[in-house]
Amino acid sequence: MKKILLCCSAGMSTSLLVSKMKKVADEKKIDVEINAVSLELFEENVTKYDIFLLGPQVKFKKNDFQKVADQYGKKVEVINMMDYGTMNGAKVLDFALNLIKE
Repeated sequence: MKKILLCCSAGMSTSLLVSKMKKVADEKKIDVEINAVSLELFEENVTKYDIFLLGPQVKFKKNDFQKVADQYGKKVEVINMMDYGTMNGAKVLDFALNLIKE
């Protein structure tokens, strides 16, 4: 099972996106766990997930988070602003799964 964690300011704005991503995963029968948390919970979750996606509004944290994730061979990326704004769960899910494959 692949595990994807979305991080944003309070973990709230990504909740709807997580729901849409889960719906797409269910429809496509993709075995994946997707959750959202606030930035403050990133480090305690770094060993539990395969990929970390940041909401565009917190892209300034990418370098700091990537330094931590590098210790575990994991990636941190920023969600495309258009996909985030339109809550395009399918595109964000594909983006995350492609990053895990790399």
